[in-house]
Amino acid sequence: MTQQIPSTEPELAGVRNFRDVGGLPTADGRRVRHGVLFRSGHLAHATDEDAAFLSGLGLHTIFDFRNAADQKLEGPDVELPGVRNVNLPLSDPADGSEFWKMVRDGEIDQLRGILGDGKAAGRMIASYRSIIKERTAEHARVLHSLAEDSVPALMHCAAGKDRAGLSIAVTLLALGVEREAILADYLESNAKHRRYRVRRNATSAAAYSPEVMELLSPLFDARAEYLAAAEETIEETWGGVDAYLEEGLGLSPETRERLRDRLLD
Repeated sequence: MTQQIPSTEPELAGVRNFRDVGGLPTADGRRVRHGVLFRSGHLAHATDEDAAFLSGLGLHTIFDFRNAADQKLEGPDVELPGVRNVNLPLSDPADGSEFWKMVRDGEIDQLRGILGDGKAAGRMIASYRSIIKERTAEHARVLHSLAEDSVPALMHCAAGKDRAGLSIAVTLLALGVEREAILADYLESNAKHRRYRVRRNATSAAAYSPEVMELLSPLFDARAEYLAAAEETIEETWGGVDAYLEEGLGLSPETRERLRDRLLD
């Protein structure tokens, strides 16, 4: 089945950053099959039309990587009939509810102290590293599920950028997708129509001043240095992708081949 996904997402009024990962090339000349692996931001604000579109994808499983704080803030996903929902919370790339309360409500001095002088980007890099090292059980469950029966699948977190972005990247590594293609897909989250909207509770113009937006931008950007930190962590911890997949995630060569058969043309 080939699912054509519109680049401007007119159908998805309440879901950000949705896309089909199909078409990405592998190092051995194959491509990710269209219509089997999707990614997005949360589905809590999906409209009836959005839900109808998503239902038409024939999804087997939705992997939701949000934690309890995310779900309290945004609400639960809309339910799609016949679709299995699997919640696998990954560590929040920005330290959960108290941190995001500061992002929404903090004054400029507080934001400068917590996010300025490279602290925001450093926080993001540290979170990517920790997800790779500490969330092997969750990533193992995703890959084994995809290899067995869980496709077509949709992976999402809150913005569809960090936790979902890393989980998609890990899946693509297991499929043998070219590194440049993995990075290009990850950076697609920066497109204007995909980006998570920054929400600040203050109504004054200063709440969205250029300085505030610059301080917040590392939290809302997809940056090559973040994904590079994850790849460096794989190399430093396991010595390479193959060892990471086999030793870190328990993915045998046979399971990896089943995964490739399910997701590649």
